[in-house]
Amino acid sequence: MDIITKLSSEFSLKSWQVENTVKLIDDGNTIPFIARYRKEATGSLDDQILRALYDKLNYLRNLAQQKEKVSASITEQELMTDEIKSAIDNAATLTELEDIYRPFRPKRKTRASVAKAKGLQGLADEIYAQSFSSSPKELAEKYLNDEVLTVEDAVNGAKDIIAEMVSDDPSGRKMLRYSVKNNATIVVKGTKDDLGVYEMYADYSESVKSIASHRVLAINRGEKEGFLKVSVDFDKIVGLNILNNLHIKNSSPTTDAVLEAIEDSYTRLIFPSIEREIRNSLTDIAAESAIKVFSKNTRQLLMQPPVKNKVTIGLDPGYRTGCKVAVVDGTGKVLDTGVIYAVPPHNKVDEAKKIIKDFVHKYNVQMFAIGNGTASHETEVFAAEVIKELDMGITYMVVSEAGASVYSASKLAAEEFPEYDVSLRSAVSIARRLQDPLAELVKIDPKAIGVGQYQHDMPQKQLTMALDGVVEDCVNSVGVDLNTASAQLLNRVAGVSSAVADNIVKFRQDNGAFTSRDELKNVPKLGPKAFEQCAGFLRVSQSDNVLDNTAVHPESYKPAMALLKFCSVSDDDVRKGNVSAVKAYVESVGTSALAVKLGIGEPTLIDITEEISKPGRDPRDELPQPMLRTDVMGIEDLKVGMELKGTVRNVIDFGAFVDVGVHQDGLVHISQIANRYIKHPSDVLKVGDIVTVWVLSVDVDKKRISLTMKEPNNK
Repeated sequence: MDIITKLSSEFSLKSWQVENTVKLIDDGNTIPFIARYRKEATGSLDDQILRALYDKLNYLRNLAQQKEKVSASITEQELMTDEIKSAIDNAATLTELEDIYRPFRPKRKTRASVAKAKGLQGLADEIYAQSFSSSPKELAEKYLNDEVLTVEDAVNGAKDIIAEMVSDDPSGRKMLRYSVKNNATIVVKGTKDDLGVYEMYADYSESVKSIASHRVLAINRGEKEGFLKVSVDFDKIVGLNILNNLHIKNSSPTTDAVLEAIEDSYTRLIFPSIEREIRNSLTDIAAESAIKVFSKNTRQLLMQPPVKNKVTIGLDPGYRTGCKVAVVDGTGKVLDTGVIYAVPPHNKVDEAKKIIKDFVHKYNVQMFAIGNGTASHETEVFAAEVIKELDMGITYMVVSEAGASVYSASKLAAEEFPEYDVSLRSAVSIARRLQDPLAELVKIDPKAIGVGQYQHDMPQKQLTMALDGVVEDCVNSVGVDLNTASAQLLNRVAGVSSAVADNIVKFRQDNGAFTSRDELKNVPKLGPKAFEQCAGFLRVSQSDNVLDNTAVHPESYKPAMALLKFCSVSDDDVRKGNVSAVKAYVESVGTSALAVKLGIGEPTLIDITEEISKPGRDPRDELPQPMLRTDVMGIEDLKVGMELKGTVRNVIDFGAFVDVGVHQDGLVHISQIANRYIKHPSDVLKVGDIVTVWVLSVDVDKKRISLTMKEPNNK
């Protein structure tokens, strides 16, 4: 199998793009580095395509290795033929390869292996041949021995051998698998009187080929929890006809015995196996879809615009233990902490207001960040009252505290804030999440961020790899300040291991702030390869070289400085943003001609031009800012038809959850997102979007809100 050709075809890429990408991967380059700094080699493939290609490359290489193992095993058994060799070479998936290998795989003790041990293989061959005038019982006479005492035992043993042979036939399995996939039905039955959230599946069926991924995952969970019984229903006559057409050669005295063996094979061996395969396949497809949605949501959440340089109070709500308070400055440094008891059962509202107002005046607080957990709504009402009484233009935002408790109790949090207890660390994290979501959320396991669906039902290794890739891509696309980044953030930079990240922080502590990227070369264990991979993603705003505060890679400094010289633009001009001459010069000369003149590729020239135009820029700043509030509503204030502004908090297969400021997110079903057919909610919405919605229905008791994005006169 030509892996390059296969990848080129599957991803609709030119062979040179795939060849170069595979070589770059094999040479130890990271995906973010390849995506950003090797665009000429890959044809400007983005990080998501590169990761998909990387995953498929590993799959195909694993397939190739398995083919070698299968070939070696069959050859060792002296059973290899040209036909089998060709089938192995042409197998496109691990499933196809498994079908080919099935007859040759060493088996545990089976009914067929027992029959073979009794010397009945010959009888099975004679019966299966269907070319004798004698009946199976007549043929069996000569196979009687000390272990086979009757002709009935002999015939039954022979049928067991034929049944296993039919089961092992790859062509029959392939045809059956295809038919089941396209014609079978998933049948679900409830196993208890009270099915709770699984009530809709009490007596449910849907075709295998059309069942939605989120329903597959819901059914799987219900089955695992003992509420549902799930099976695959398929017309047995259709299945038997497929096998009969393959194995029945003519009408003879032995044909009925073969038909009986085929039915036994189908019922006992083949269909249960294919049913498991179909269920596993549906689960794999559903998991892959869910992981893609989870990854997309995580990417959007991490890339939410930071609210920079604003002193913020973080409020971690609670009832009995009070609301933990942390004041952090514009850089995330903790200025003060405390605890207030503004909600039941304590209701020390006046005392709480005084504490918060004192913090506001002392530190010139500009924002409140409120965790969305227990007692959040009551704390939000309290905060809105304080803001109104202060009348200082302060705003607030309810922030997801998913994973905050895990982080605050972690070894990492203890190292970062040894002087604070667990609850106060959560308040600090909540404040920082509003200030810079990416820098704070990288400290948390991506699976705990809470923007997915059925994440605990996913293959955890696959989910972890996908989400880690998303975090890595986000961190590197934004860039990291070398002098302020935590070790956890540095560890997400391309080429920086956890040990090297710790060494960077220690070097910074021992030697003071970095004054250039070049100083990275002095960090222990940060070798030439690691420097190549990470340097472009690390920013040094204090450097004398203005390019150290851009995404221009040190390997491109020479052409970048030459470009500035051509345009008569100085470093100070770049720092002050007086760089209009650069773009004008590039446009006048043309990127193609100028790239040749500078000895670089066009994509690199375009990137250099963009970076020079905006040194130290944060790509997140160009996105819509998060919606901050000054007042508060409750779910009981909502009325059908009411128009609201909200923030998309989660996008799932069947819709999106939108925060409209009443503590309980509302659901916009996929059918209510647009006035046209959409395949998936993510085609229209992403986490963090600010949207206009209208209330369709409200159930205060069940805390359910149904929303629509269709204007009332368009419904």
